[in-house]
Amino acid sequence: MLLTTSGLTRRYAGLVAVDGVDLAIAQGGIHSVIGPNGAGKTTLFNLLTGLVEPSDGIISFGGADITALPAHRRAGLGIARTFQNIRLFRGMSVLENVLTGLHPRLSASMLSTVLRLPGFRAEERAAVERAAAALELVGIAHLADAPSEDLAYGDQRRLEIARALVCQPRLLLLDEPAAGMNPAETVALAELVRRIAATGTTVLLVEHDMGFVMGLSDSVSVLNFGRLIFTGSPRAVRSEPAVVEAYLGARLAAKLRATHGE
Repeated sequence: MLLTTSGLTRRYAGLVAVDGVDLAIAQGGIHSVIGPNGAGKTTLFNLLTGLVEPSDGIISFGGADITALPAHRRAGLGIARTFQNIRLFRGMSVLENVLTGLHPRLSASMLSTVLRLPGFRAEERAAVERAAAALELVGIAHLADAPSEDLAYGDQRRLEIARALVCQPRLLLLDEPAAGMNPAETVALAELVRRIAATGTTVLLVEHDMGFVMGLSDSVSVLNFGRLIFTGSPRAVRSEPAVVEAYLGARLAAKLRATHGE
């Protein structure tokens, strides 16, 4: 397994946002995490990427315990993410925004940078090439010199994904990437996620759009009140009673089962 958690828990005073989650993400493919509002999905992402410390439990990546590592160390190991609310650097070009994603991988010294020594210039050229390749992958290479704040909403999402991809992560976490997109943009985004997975990057995403999730994912995990209640194929998730109850409520789910003679 590429990423596993054991008993992963996050408490906030009397609230348990993530409750004893045992998650296993295999290398390759697209894995989704779904659940009702307040189920703990974004908190889980924040735990995996080091933005929040767990109250209990263990996180392993590539067979190594990363529970105590800060976010930048996890990024250096190959974990990258996007956010539910787009976070771009205004006043910077599209290409410059992508270049910021390479910070964990740059090694030139301060002296080399200030004096623009050959080592720094070589690293700078390589960084620009990688940033351009990331923009090409997400389909906005033609906008490299545009101010990031001038991009259309869908292109801003693509820019954020390019910034996460520029370090060539082993695991890419996408937090509600289809939020706010129209149907055509959502279809194009699904194709982009498939292209990313085809490069060998494992994709883990949180998303409320069930059509997007079910048509894209190899496997789906379901959270409810911070607990992992089911993991399986999209087809299995759709027919799992515990999942139906989590979304519809026990009373309505029972009524629907009775209506269909189940």
